[in-house]
Amino acid sequence: MDPFRLCMISGSFEYESEASLTLYQDYIAKHRPKIETTLIVYQSEDDHQSLEPIENTDVLLVFTRRVNTAGAELDRFMKYCQDGRPIVGVRTASHAFQNWLAFDKEVQGGNYEGHYGGGPVAHITKESGAVAHPILSQVEPFDSQGSLYINTPIAEDTTLLLTGHTDEHEEPVAWTRMHNGGRVFYTSLGHQEDFKDNDFLKLLTNAVRWAARRL
Repeated sequence: MDPFRLCMISGSFEYESEASLTLYQDYIAKHRPKIETTLIVYQSEDDHQSLEPIENTDVLLVFTRRVNTAGAELDRFMKYCQDGRPIVGVRTASHAFQNWLAFDKEVQGGNYEGHYGGGPVAHITKESGAVAHPILSQVEPFDSQGSLYINTPIAEDTTLLLTGHTDEHEEPVAWTRMHNGGRVFYTSLGHQEDFKDNDFLKLLTNAVRWAARRL
């Protein structure tokens, strides 16, 4: 596999995204050393981080929650998306930037409407029509401790990969779509415990490689 660059943006404090993405950097270094990672860390919703590193990345992973980025840096992020460059969204990326909540529907093809209460374990299963998708390669069904996000219905031009089930609810939890010619993957998974699950880590890594057209 040719080397490529992955830039990750952390700013989801409820889910301790900095700790989770640091664990993920360690996983990448061990299992996919040809992926060069950069981590941008927001320290609060009002932190004004430079997003300049996204201009020179091959894939952008977003794991922020309602950060108040505005002005030139928000414009930089929006241009990245409008240029059709590869994106991987994790959990709260459905409401990543408070000043551009439309990112969810316009780019990721999502339909975030909150979440069900925490507590029940969600059983994550592959969609029957997607079992051969490269993102699901060597990924087995697993359980997630995170509450299910309400996303039904997702955009018609998405390809659903994974569904989450509890005794009472069922929701899409991972899908792909194309945006302005670029590959986009989103998953509503990303609870702290998910980053300790090998199947979730394989899923995320496959998604990064797919978005970069290296898979």
